[in-house]
Amino acid sequence: MLYYKLNVEDSILQKRQPEEPVRDFIVNLPGKERAKVVQEIENIRSEGIYLGLPFVKKIAGKEYKGLWELRVRFGSDYIRIIYFLHTKKTFVLLHGFKKKTNRTPKRELETAKGRMIEYKNRRR
Repeated sequence: MLYYKLNVEDSILQKRQPEEPVRDFIVNLPGKERAKVVQEIENIRSEGIYLGLPFVKKIAGKEYKGLWELRVRFGSDYIRIIYFLHTKKTFVLLHGFKKKTNRTPKRELETAKGRMIEYKNRRR
């Protein structure tokens, strides 16, 4: 399974690989939501690790070390993209989901954590 690697040269809506769960999540969002998420991803691309709250937040807990969430609010919905920094200029987008509350469900964090571990193991 491939996850979306966000390099400074990439465009989120280009280059289709066999399985890209985050790209599929983003592409299947309604138009205005998709546009807002893509804009926030562009902000990560341009600002890198210096983009802070309210746009990105480090996920708390040592079991989730290295995971960050892109935080996009659209009306009463919260859209989250969980990612990690692979290299200085490469962010790997692991998991995307919508939620209605501020709290991130554990199952969503575990999905992202599992994908990060799988990604890192394939790169060894």
